[in-house]
Amino acid sequence: MRIPRPADRLATRLFAAQALIVAVGALTLFLVAVAVAPGLLHNHVSHMMGAMSGPMSQDLEQALAATLSLSLMLAVGAALLASLALSWLLTRRLTAPVTQMAAVAGRIAGGDYTARVPASRLGTEFAALDGAFNQMATTLEHTERRRREMLADLAHELRTPIATVDSFLEGIEDEVIPAGPDTWRTLREQTGRLRRLIDDIDSVSRAEERRLDLRRQTMRLDDAIDDALRAVAVVFADKGVILDHRRHPTPVAVRADPDRLREVLDNLLSNALRHTPSGGTVTVSTTGRPHDAEVTVADTGEGITAEHLDHVFERFYRADPSRSRRGGGSGIGLTIARALAQAHGGSLHAASDGDGCGATFTLTMPTVRQPVDSYPMDPPDDGQSRTG
Repeated sequence: MRIPRPADRLATRLFAAQALIVAVGALTLFLVAVAVAPGLLHNHVSHMMGAMSGPMSQDLEQALAATLSLSLMLAVGAALLASLALSWLLTRRLTAPVTQMAAVAGRIAGGDYTARVPASRLGTEFAALDGAFNQMATTLEHTERRRREMLADLAHELRTPIATVDSFLEGIEDEVIPAGPDTWRTLREQTGRLRRLIDDIDSVSRAEERRLDLRRQTMRLDDAIDDALRAVAVVFADKGVILDHRRHPTPVAVRADPDRLREVLDNLLSNALRHTPSGGTVTVSTTGRPHDAEVTVADTGEGITAEHLDHVFERFYRADPSRSRRGGGSGIGLTIARALAQAHGGSLHAASDGDGCGATFTLTMPTVRQPVDSYPMDPPDDGQSRTG
């Protein structure tokens, strides 16, 4: 990195600019005083004493010029020194936070994401700059921490299927494990697990970076929910979990990619089923408002404690790692769901009253105004359908 010359520094340029302003002002004051003062003195003396002789008038003007020059030089010199001293102090005060911010930025660029700039106390503008810079540093720190955690979790997730595949291949080579249908099925399951994990990571990365190719179309929200519920009805029934759909009284239209919206709903339902014991209930409700609609997926299962609630959408996050792995969750489904919701201009939030109190996930989607007749209408019902 090039070392800046003294003339390139902000403090030097600020001080030079202020010194130039002071010098120009002092010179202007001196020139105006010299040009105007003799004429004014001559007029005042003539008015008070009448006409003076030429030698007397000349002597008076010379005395005035000498006195005025000495006084102005002393005054301008004192003012110039005082102004330059004040300018120097002000320049140091203004450039110190900038210099400090540059130093902190260098530390962050070097990998020290804990570095922060102290408050400069130079007014609202600098306070806003300090706050924005520290917020950026905090975001970078969190991002870096999540990146490291994600790499560690990803390595852990990959280790199990790779170890399984490796042990089976070694067993086949040593003729300890027969190369029969069960062996190949196990190998396919493990490679499928690896493929799903890779696809999930790619999906969430593309969604978070807004690189998804969304094929939006206008659709009724409850129709998408009905499709998702029909697909999971059997697994809910097998586990003994009641699945309840509370439709909105009137059709709610959204503009979304049907496949991506279905992926959001599948992840929410899968998460609810995983954490709801037999005999519990998962309720899916639709609420329409003037500009958006809400889909809530509420379960009566394990619930989420306050310490974990803010982290449920983070990649590979598990409140109980062992239980989630036994349940088959990859730890990334909710991350994908939220990223897809945001890609549609919506949001996804979680709420829970604590351990054992169930959890509620709320998907918010922008609505569109379309005539009801433009949609295929389902047979009228009482607003609720139940499966389970």
